[in-house]
Amino acid sequence: MSQPNSGKNGGSSSGKKHRSRKNNRRNRSNRPRRYGSTAKKTLEERNATIIKDMENRAMGRFQQNPLPMGFPDGIEEPKTFKFDWKLSPVPLKDEEEMAGKVMRKGEFGWLDDDRVDEIAEIAKDYKMTLEQALSLRSALLQQKTVYGHGRLRSQGKNMLRLYNEGVSVVDLSTRFDFPPMNIFRIILTEMRWSKSKIKESLRQPSRLSERERTEFEAAEAADRVSNVDQGESQERADLFEDILADWFEEQGVRLRRQPEMVQEQKQDLGRPVRTPDILFLDHVEINGKPVAWIDAKHFYGADVDFQRKKMAKQMARYIEEWGSGAVVYRHGFSENLFMPGCTLLDANLLDLSKLGPGE
Repeated sequence: MSQPNSGKNGGSSSGKKHRSRKNNRRNRSNRPRRYGSTAKKTLEERNATIIKDMENRAMGRFQQNPLPMGFPDGIEEPKTFKFDWKLSPVPLKDEEEMAGKVMRKGEFGWLDDDRVDEIAEIAKDYKMTLEQALSLRSALLQQKTVYGHGRLRSQGKNMLRLYNEGVSVVDLSTRFDFPPMNIFRIILTEMRWSKSKIKESLRQPSRLSERERTEFEAAEAADRVSNVDQGESQERADLFEDILADWFEEQGVRLRRQPEMVQEQKQDLGRPVRTPDILFLDHVEINGKPVAWIDAKHFYGADVDFQRKKMAKQMARYIEEWGSGAVVYRHGFSENLFMPGCTLLDANLLDLSKLGPGE
């Protein structure tokens, strides 16, 4: 009677198990990555103790000795304000669906009217506005750009060769699926240009040769992710911050605004260190959570890895100094977005007519 193979001569049974585990790992790695982060409820439970400590720090900040950064000398006894802020977060499923529809290979620039109309029509089937969908696209493009930078650099020599053969930067962007301005910078780097020379030349493109100047202008026009001129976007962001601060002052809340804190820290510390858009000089509670400071973001709060990590790092500096705070998103936020110590708000309570339409 034959006996089962005990593994003496190569161990076929254990070998099969090993191959099975290997195949399982391979199958898992081939599966589409789940969109978004861990479920918000799970993260809230994991961070419950940390969040409570952040909230206690916010409530006790006026009793600290010395007082936290940004508090004026002889500050008056703080009053208490409580606000109910109605929220309309975007379901994660809807954000995930839109994320797969707003991105196209080689598409990094401002969208033409037909493409915008197409996205607007798609958005009607989901609980997202056109502005939210376009802002989500921006977040995804930023992530794609940052996480793909290593691949971009590895293609530098190949791109320079094609560029010297006459292929335009915009065509290279479509072919390799990287932002045009980043490709242009890589090409200049491969030409042995120093970082300072590249920086100065892009600020003053008249110094470039005719070809480089033409390529720069075309790349800049086709790139809303890595382009040099971000002036208009910053102006709208500043106006949004003012609208938010004005609203709280109209409710009687005392506060300090970012510009005065920037100036003060430059004088005292040589540079801005911790400068939220609003620092409250009174106790403020929003939806039952203590809020010591607020930062205004003129975009949609997407549950996108790169944007979330970047935001959390910035907010951690404020939490360390003053305790828990809040973030107000101009275009709302994902229901699954979570940052410990941060109450997430949309702009539903604010009159945004000064901003006009658009992103």
